[in-house]
Amino acid sequence: MMKDSCFGREAYLEIFLKRIRNFKEGYRQNLAIIGDELIGKSSVIFRFLNKFSDNHLIMIYLEGRTEPLASFAQRFIGVLLYNFLINSGMPLKEDLEFLINKSSRHIPKTTEKIRSILAALEKRKKNNIIPDLFHLTESINQETGKSCVVILDEFHSLEGLGVKGIYREWAKLLVLQKNTMYIITSSMKFKTRGLLSKELSLLFGNFEIITIEPFDIKTSEAYLNESLDLKEPAYGLKNFIIHFTGGSPFYLKLIAESINKSPQSKLTEILEDILFEPSGILNQRFSNYLKRFLDLPQNQDYISILYLISSGHNRLSDIANLTRKTKKDLKVLINHLLEVDTITRMGDFLKVNDRVFGFWLKFVYQGKLGSLTFDAKNQKIVFRDKLDEMLQDFIRCSQKPLMERLAELLRLFDNDNLQIEKKRMRLTHFREIKTLEFNSRFLHEGLLGRSSEGTWLLGLKREALTEDDISSFARECKKYRNKLERKIILTFKEVDANTRLRAMEEKIATWDLNNINQLFDLFYKPRVIA
Repeated sequence: MMKDSCFGREAYLEIFLKRIRNFKEGYRQNLAIIGDELIGKSSVIFRFLNKFSDNHLIMIYLEGRTEPLASFAQRFIGVLLYNFLINSGMPLKEDLEFLINKSSRHIPKTTEKIRSILAALEKRKKNNIIPDLFHLTESINQETGKSCVVILDEFHSLEGLGVKGIYREWAKLLVLQKNTMYIITSSMKFKTRGLLSKELSLLFGNFEIITIEPFDIKTSEAYLNESLDLKEPAYGLKNFIIHFTGGSPFYLKLIAESINKSPQSKLTEILEDILFEPSGILNQRFSNYLKRFLDLPQNQDYISILYLISSGHNRLSDIANLTRKTKKDLKVLINHLLEVDTITRMGDFLKVNDRVFGFWLKFVYQGKLGSLTFDAKNQKIVFRDKLDEMLQDFIRCSQKPLMERLAELLRLFDNDNLQIEKKRMRLTHFREIKTLEFNSRFLHEGLLGRSSEGTWLLGLKREALTEDDISSFARECKKYRNKLERKIILTFKEVDANTRLRAMEEKIATWDLNNINQLFDLFYKPRVIA
């Protein structure tokens, strides 16, 4: 059984280490690490802290909490001084007065400032506390030459300290603190992006945003191979788990552990235990998550919207019709769900960010609400049947040729607008879709879609894409001169920089499995696992 909580995150660790090395050499780049809850942000941070050690750098890690300003200040000072003294060779105690006394002989000016801050807090003063607190890192640098790396986990919790204009004050410091590097993390992606683009958008000291994503298909498969005790899982089992979890490390770990505990149980029975049963870990987690909406006005409207999106009605116009609300009123509700990162907007489409939560809403929560009886046994049978139907549909689709599945996907396009990775496109309704065979050594599978507005040409390359493939596909495209609306190559492998540049020159889009699976998700079709 795998014990590495940071499995598959080596690329993020390399970014951290590279930025730290640059910082030591005089080039500071602050980092903002964002990602969904339980995606593994803290695991990456902890692995980085365990892996990195340098006597010339003081690491200050603070987890986000709901607490008074005085408590935050004491924690900040305590961690700062403890890590300053950690290589001194003396036995240390997690006692603030002890740490101040021991540090005073090495950094007297800094400890004097610390006592001044603590005295002000005793008098319940808040003005300038945050600037004075964060400036302690520069004070230590002036006295010792050591620089500091401040890591604020779930940094948006700073808002709860009750300090007016806290981001404005912090922004001033970020520009001036040349010897302090900040790494912030947040599960509130929407809000954090807004703060970084507005209040913390700086000429100097700005943040590089790194988004921690779910595992890709290859990493998810490797994780399950190492985690599952089963030598030969049933056909399609691993692929279905990857599809069902969307590559979330938390869900992959939970399901793998559950399978190992009950190797004789069917997957449907295991998912029933954790999702349907009142004591199930995910049933409890998702039930508690919904409670955050119960104190809001129109609380049932939020839950109805989430259920509709999960059930396949993920366009704003569809939701407006089904809820009988005006688009103006609906927009207010949608915006709140966006702001708390429950959903994401992709052009005309909406999606629930947590796909397992969406499944639970559709088949567990709403199933129990819609039941005409309180017969839990009957509800369980219905749930199990729905889950088994989902599994069989996935297996059935997996056995179809990929070009057939892609053609079926294109037939669902209905002139909706889509935004993927900051690029907008119109999903044209095609009047004709047909498969093609290209006269190329490696790139020989394709699709043609024709509409009244233009033509889409899509090529498929299962192996690594090369510059020659781009040139070959560009020649095929010239056969449809002045008619092509979209030129796309789908590849299963990562595209190297030179090939991507060549594709851009030819105005050819390169899509990977993640891109195409986003489309399958939006149309509620099983993902391609390859």
